[in-house]
Amino acid sequence: MKIVVLAGGLSPERHVSLVTGQNVCAALRERGHRAVVMDMYLGLEGYEGAPEDVFDGTGLIGEAAISADAPDLEAVRRGRRDQSPSLFGPGALEVCRAADAVFLGLHGECGEDGRVQAAFDLLGIPYTGSGHLSSGMAMNKAVTKQVMERLGIRTPAWREVRFEREDIPRLVEELPLPCAVKTINGGSSLGLALPETRGALTAALEEMLGYGGHVVVEEKVIGRDITVGVLGDRYLPAVEIIPKTADFFDYAAKYQEGGSEEVCPAPISEEAWRTMGEAALALHRGLGLEVYSRTDFVLDEAGRAWCLEINSLPGMTPGSLLPKEAAAVGMDYPALCEEILRLSLERRR
Repeated sequence: MKIVVLAGGLSPERHVSLVTGQNVCAALRERGHRAVVMDMYLGLEGYEGAPEDVFDGTGLIGEAAISADAPDLEAVRRGRRDQSPSLFGPGALEVCRAADAVFLGLHGECGEDGRVQAAFDLLGIPYTGSGHLSSGMAMNKAVTKQVMERLGIRTPAWREVRFEREDIPRLVEELPLPCAVKTINGGSSLGLALPETRGALTAALEEMLGYGGHVVVEEKVIGRDITVGVLGDRYLPAVEIIPKTADFFDYAAKYQEGGSEEVCPAPISEEAWRTMGEAALALHRGLGLEVYSRTDFVLDEAGRAWCLEINSLPGMTPGSLLPKEAAAVGMDYPALCEEILRLSLERRR
């Protein structure tokens, strides 16, 4: 099959996405597909051939690595010769329409929020993962929290907040401490703060203005970080994440070598795994997600699992968690990519 692995874009998770894209592309080529990886935002910039000929090459972007810092998206914007407002680079849609399928290696906004899926639905382009509406719902942490509550899934007490700079002094007095402050549609622990003092809360809210001033504030639960993936109609073995260089599983701990230890299957009881797995599958279905997802939990000292959020396009980098879970049930990385592709195309038929 001719497959475009779409990566990059203008998300704060751009670097993560590019590495996901390269790994997925290599795996699909290993399985015999004519796969190419393309940066959604740059498209065919610098490419001289016809869009349909890209499948005869080895890919469209160079080496990509995840730096310790989030990408400078304004620099990426300035660096594209095409200065139009389109988030699809020159020729990007033409290449996607020439493919048999698009494997979505995008993360965060501009990929995980449903906008790309909606464009592809209108154009009749087959793609992997969930549809546009469920993707948008899952990306919005407040909507996801509401679905958790409707389904009876335990989640920390929370509040949705929209604010301007002048609201910060009032919010600093109103909001509980310690707490987690999360931008409404962030990922990869970008746009996340865990303040324990009023001063830290002030700084956190000021930082969140840079993400649009729309956040979810939730009670901080102390415990072990556990995540459970869903593939098809089943949940996978749990992973415990133990950060080595940070107090929590932040961006650097997730993606830098030696930043964390991931144990799969997690050393937890069968009952705890089943509880989290069933909650992950219920939330996946409750949001209308399809094919695959990954749900994050905290397991407290009393053995209670608290559901935090769900990822509709979980990372597929060498250090990502879903591939570790698949490996624990005997599915290697290329087979996982093939299964995601197969399930997605079956759903759309």
